Amino acid sequence: MDDITERILTLFREISSIPRCSGNEEKIAMWLKEWALSHGFSVKFDSVNNIVIGVPGSKKYKNLPAIVIQGHMDMVGEKTRESSHDFSTDPIVPVIDGDWMVAQGTTLGADNGIAIAIALALAEDKSLEHPPLELLFTVDEETGLTGANALMPDFVTGRILLNVDSEDEGVFTVGCAGGLNTTIRLPLVYSPIPEDSMTFELVVDGLAGGHSGVDIHENRANANKMLAGALQVLADVMGIMIIDIKGGSAHNAIPRHAEAIVVVPAENEEKAVSLVSDLEGRMITEYSEIEDSVTITMEEIETTTDKDAIDSGSTIKVIGVLQSLPHGVASMSPSTPGLVETSNNLATVGTEDGELVIVSSQRSSFDKGLADITARVVSVSEEYGATYSHGSGYPPWQPDMASPLLQQCSDIYSQVFGEYAKIEVIHAGLECAVIGSKFDDMDMISFGPTIKNPHSPDERLYIPSVRKIWDFMVALLASYDNKRMFDRPGGKDQNNKDNGNKKKGRKGRKA
Repeated sequence: MDDITERILTLFREISSIPRCSGNEEKIAMWLKEWALSHGFSVKFDSVNNIVIGVPGSKKYKNLPAIVIQGHMDMVGEKTRESSHDFSTDPIVPVIDGDWMVAQGTTLGADNGIAIAIALALAEDKSLEHPPLELLFTVDEETGLTGANALMPDFVTGRILLNVDSEDEGVFTVGCAGGLNTTIRLPLVYSPIPEDSMTFELVVDGLAGGHSGVDIHENRANANKMLAGALQVLADVMGIMIIDIKGGSAHNAIPRHAEAIVVVPAENEEKAVSLVSDLEGRMITEYSEIEDSVTITMEEIETTTDKDAIDSGSTIKVIGVLQSLPHGVASMSPSTPGLVETSNNLATVGTEDGELVIVSSQRSSFDKGLADITARVVSVSEEYGATYSHGSGYPPWQPDMASPLLQQCSDIYSQVFGEYAKIEVIHAGLECAVIGSKFDDMDMISFGPTIKNPHSPDERLYIPSVRKIWDFMVALLASYDNKRMFDRPGGKDQNNKDNGNKKKGRKGRKA
């Protein structure tokens, strides 16, 4: 491994040692502050703990406008069922497996810790030529783009932004879908557990999961949907009551695991176990081309006599609302082959204060598509007597194919590597969408090293791609050697060359 890659990965290991799931970014923010001050860089925070580190330009570039390098501090905390990892206190310990970096039983956090590591490595290398840099690191990207939404117009001065939060090296992302989360609350009625009944733990596990923007097109199984299907199979044959139910972990992760504590009549014990076993067999067959570790198990546990269960009527409503809510691709783009236009992720389910609480995450490239899929979610909620509330959401990022930054990046990439980068629009959400809505004159692009299976314990970082991103960024920053390059439109006939690139769709990355 070369020295530059090793330095970047060393910084990434330091970042990974600090717990930093969404909402828990204070320690990483303080670490970044200490790092910046130790290198003589300026630091400032805003009201939500976003941080910007000011890095002076090199000698002949020092009076030029700043370029913003942007990523987010938080990560998604997903782990295998066997893992005892506590994301609030335990460090992530990255390990190298051939050309890949992985974690043990948890998400790696390369999304988006590797962006921070690359930015810091660039800033501390005094041999590089570059304009002033503003290293902008935001909070809470994964659960709602909270940090980006809180940015104020004067927090950064630069109007060229490099978002290092895409996950296919060799791809420039220039647009993304918008999104909206909906929280559904269904009131539940409880009653005593009947005598002569048995209690079982019903568990769906072993699913691939993944990012609901990256992987939604692959029709991977949703554990919440599969659990609802298992409950329906039981309810069609016998009276059942649910004591507890939970599944999924984040709005932008396809649920890999879901479970319910279920009460069934004792006389139906063998029938219930047989029904679930038969369903497991059918699901293994149905998803054989997509999933390779599906399990649906039903095991007896000690009957809880000191608490009530959700009564049979509310149990039927729980099953019905989970069965009826949409999940998966709603429509594909008619103009961009391979691009998901609208989708929904039935993300999490649980109980709280006598209510069933469901989080649904809608995405679309267009406002109308987002409104339509959200209306479907609302309609189902109302049908079952549930209330609903919407989060703040984020807008689509519409591509600007005449962007001077895009042309500059395309030119530099071809010069460095002798080939053209792909130019793509994605289905997932990026902070660029929010930042662009706040800074009308911001020219933006997103790229990054190759990361596979983000938002799952199978997340892995392709190490050779880290050096390629470094080489590209070093050359790109050095290319901004005069004020003319910062003007829109700007330098080198940027609006007139197309380099043979065509806009293509992608399955998706990010929020």
